[in-house]
Amino acid sequence: MRRPACNTRYVPRCPDRLLIAPQDLRTSDPTVAEDIYAGLFIFAGQVENCGTRSPFLHPAPSREWARELHGFRWLRHLRASNASMTRSNARTLVEDWIKNSGKLDQEAWSIPVVSSRVLAWLNNSPLILQDADHDFYRAFLRALYLQVRFLRASYSGMPDNMDRLQLIIAELAGWLCFAGKERLARSVSRRLVKELNDQILPDGGHVSRNPLAIVSILLELLPLRQTFLSRDMVPPEGMNLAIERMMPMLRFFRHPNGSFAHFNGTGATPADSLATILAYDDTRGAPVSDASFSGYQRMEAGRSVLLMDTGDTPPPEQSTTAHAGTLSFEMSSGTAPMVVNCGTPAPQHEGWRELARSTAAHSTLVIQDHSTCKIAPKRFDLEGRPLICPETRTRYERFLDRGQETIRASHDAYGPEFGIRHNRQIWLAIDGRRLDGRDEMEAIGKGITRAKDSFAIRFHLHPSVELEFSEDRECVYLGLNNGEIWKFISQEVDPYIEESVYLSDIHGIRKTSQLVIYGHASHVPTVNWFFERVTKAGR
Repeated sequence: MRRPACNTRYVPRCPDRLLIAPQDLRTSDPTVAEDIYAGLFIFAGQVENCGTRSPFLHPAPSREWARELHGFRWLRHLRASNASMTRSNARTLVEDWIKNSGKLDQEAWSIPVVSSRVLAWLNNSPLILQDADHDFYRAFLRALYLQVRFLRASYSGMPDNMDRLQLIIAELAGWLCFAGKERLARSVSRRLVKELNDQILPDGGHVSRNPLAIVSILLELLPLRQTFLSRDMVPPEGMNLAIERMMPMLRFFRHPNGSFAHFNGTGATPADSLATILAYDDTRGAPVSDASFSGYQRMEAGRSVLLMDTGDTPPPEQSTTAHAGTLSFEMSSGTAPMVVNCGTPAPQHEGWRELARSTAAHSTLVIQDHSTCKIAPKRFDLEGRPLICPETRTRYERFLDRGQETIRASHDAYGPEFGIRHNRQIWLAIDGRRLDGRDEMEAIGKGITRAKDSFAIRFHLHPSVELEFSEDRECVYLGLNNGEIWKFISQEVDPYIEESVYLSDIHGIRKTSQLVIYGHASHVPTVNWFFERVTKAGR
């Protein structure tokens, strides 16, 4: 599609004014405004000194840097500044972008970036238009209106994923804020409800199975709902219902220390955004323990919390952030994280992304160092590479066994090549002091291929966990950051301690450790293991 030039002098049916500016729920940092005023643009972990030159014509050091620049979410930092020169810089930069819009590369006009820019300009329109003359006001309205129309024209060609949902939200926000566009707002509202029904599952999770997707969606839907009310319009009931479904899932995916479990693309938890969203939760509904539609399980007992992936791979269009972490789990005791998955790297560490998506980067069983899914070649219509698992079927059941919460799950991704079905059973003691597990490699089809039946059961640990072998090396002691001591024992095969990485820290990639059990399925088809608390916190 041909991208518009936003400095066009005449635009038919262009609205004559903006009526409202939706709220931006993201937190702001005025020190960022000072950097931008000085010509320093720090995005995706990369610093570019543009000096007095236009940052929009500056050679981008990376795709991620360019997208953050042209997405304009950084305008909120200028709004937070108390310095008048820093705040007036917002209008100068927007004017510069409009003047150069016809010269910009394709990253500036990718649909996710246009959606982000439309919302950022609407959110910060009072700042951009403060003390503006009539000519700039009209140029800004024309540029904004053209981009909203660009989104509308792009909808039919979009794949069925998060980008399409964000497009609809941005387009609807535009029609709500423009004067005289109420009819279009009502029309797009119906489209939004349909999209939410397709993408937000009955338990409140997102169809991509990325826990952080619901945070991103709520950051846009909550202000959108308020914009309806401020315009004296009734928000669509389907939007309200989607918000009500998603809110409890925020607590479902949270460990007691406030961080999200690292499944299917979730990286470092945006604690500030999460706290802001939770402040809007009027119902305080209890999270479900069995999120069967999303494919996750949550167990709580005593001080222990466990989250487990028991779902299938999402559809290809929704799987560009998905991981091959079938039957992996995370566990914490109180506010101390213990067993984790490696998570997802920040944009500046993009080279780690493919490794992060592999089965070996998760706390689960791996056969012959093969992932349960393959990363497909990049498609022109998708932002990332989809995950393909044509043979994987995951089954699970949850029940009480002698008063203990029990999950029994299996998948057959290793069936076609290795003749193995992975069965995993987990028991959490009623007081939370012990977690028992059993990993079984069941022969299926032609049976276990003896030449290729080596396995590794990995338990990645949080960087704060300290490890030490017992004297006989049959037991590993784990020291948590809350003072608790746990022990790990594998009954059939002694464990090893190996290096690992934790990719989801706000400070970047951190070294950590993992417990690994090695063996051959033809000799040791079943492995029993357990974690048990030895001392309480502070003792």
